[in-house]
Formats: sequence, structure tokens, C-alpha cells
Amino acid sequence: MVSRLLAQGYLAALAPRGVRKADILVNHLDGKSPCLIQVKTRQNDKDGTWILTQKIEDIKDQDVFYCLVDLKDSASNVYVLPAEILADVTALQHKTWLDLPSKSGRPHQDSPMRTISNKFPFSVPNAPDGWMDKYLEAWHLLG
Repeated sequence: MVSRLLAQGYLAALAPRGVRKADILVNHLDGKSPCLIQVKTRQNDKDGTWILTQKIEDIKDQDVFYCLVDLKDSASNVYVLPAEILADVTALQHKTWLDLPSKSGRPHQDSPMRTISNKFPFSVPNAPDGWMDKYLEAWHLLG
């Protein structure tokens, strides 16, 4: 991830261990405000989802971004999403899932686990099929 950022012209470094909101620190060489990146990766995932936790829904800082990395192919794809967008869609997806009955017809049980996908198996407000496409390699969003 750091090498991809460096190739895009950003000054990037791994965050120290234990930093709550960031895996990577990004500084702009042109004086723009720095930003923080959290990286979430999936590999060989059959249903095309990234596994997240409820904490995602609480991080909406303007300077925090998520890089969702898909290692499915030999060349990885990276979706660059602002934290607020990911938080909102994750919360909507989870609420929608809770409101639907399970395969057995019973209510779903709440948990801190969350999933995010470019195509959900049910309709999610503000996240139609392909909603993440505009964030594919969207490095310009970092500032």
C-alpha cells in the first residue's frame, strides 16, 4: 500500500503499532493537510465482501480514509473511500440485514461484525450494485 501511495506522489509511511485510526500516515508534498489511512484486505473471498467491525461506523473524521484492497487477481484493486462514506454504508447495510429475516425465517441476531461489498445480496439504501466503482483507485480523494 505504501508503495502505491508513493507512486501516486504522496509521502507515506507505516503508522506506529497500536495507532487506533491509521495503518498509514500520508503527508502531501504540496502543503495540503495530512491524512490517515486504514487498510482492509480480502483475498479469494467468494462472496466479494470485506469483514469489518462495528467500530467502522463511529469513525467519520474528514482526514481518515479506508483503502479496501482486493487481492483476488494477480494485480490488486484498491478502493479508496472516505471514512464517513464507509461508516454510513456499513451502518445502513447492517441495519437492513437486521431488518430482514434469516434463511430460517427468524430475526438476525445483532453482533459487532460487519461486512461491506460492491454488490450486496439485498437492497441497501445509497449503495446500489456497483456503488464502490467510483472509488476504485480514487487516490485524488486523499487531497
